Amino acid sequence: MKITLIRNATLWLEYGGLNWLIDPMFAEQGANPPIINSSNDRRNPLVPLPVSAKSLSMPDVLVLTHLHADHWDAAAASILLAGRGADLPIFCQPGDRSRIAEFGFSNIQEIAETLTYEGVTLTRTSGQHGTGDIGRAMGQVSGFVWEAHGEPKLYLAGDTIWCDNVKQALDQHHPDVTVVNAGGARFNTGDPIIMNADDLLRAAHHAPYTRLAAIHMEAINHCLTLRSELMEVAQAHHLEQQLQIPADGETLIFE
Repeated sequence: MKITLIRNATLWLEYGGLNWLIDPMFAEQGANPPIINSSNDRRNPLVPLPVSAKSLSMPDVLVLTHLHADHWDAAAASILLAGRGADLPIFCQPGDRSRIAEFGFSNIQEIAETLTYEGVTLTRTSGQHGTGDIGRAMGQVSGFVWEAHGEPKLYLAGDTIWCDNVKQALDQHHPDVTVVNAGGARFNTGDPIIMNADDLLRAAHHAPYTRLAAIHMEAINHCLTLRSELMEVAQAHHLEQQLQIPADGETLIFE
């Protein structure tokens, strides 16, 4: 299994003999305004793609955890439609099919629980995209678990804080590798809406058997947890062997 972090939550996953593109945001650096009600006015994305968007236009499968603009944008839709075409297999959470189809795609399947495709089994998990009124306003989000013969079991938690949904997914699936969105995104009011360093520590201590990869960092203006800060926390808690924090464009290999 090879996981390449492209930028933010966008991943290129080589798994089960297939190339999986996950949560593509292909907008050019600075193309979008800052997230509203955030602590700075930096335009998004904060950084450029480390590779050309065209080089990502021919995946075997597209997986969308949810449809917030930093996980699925018009630039990605246009490039994928021109590259792989309307029949690109797309897997998403329940309720998202019609909005994806508006971009011109036709081969879209919602996963309520479990689906097997070309020998790879995908299981949908749930999450909590914040707390209180903000969490409710952020809407439904999903994660996914990948399983295939001869491959490590992979859990992509998605846009979620540490919560019972994540605990249950870890306990049920016992993944070899867990990818967490750990940029500590938040607004000027309320709690973080994805994991931060404290949440990552909770995940590491709850599931010491899983190797962790932290992504969704340093690309959107309200993601306030830095890679350097997360590494300092990991070192202080002796998690260097369990946690990896890839740079944009970096590939992680798991046997």
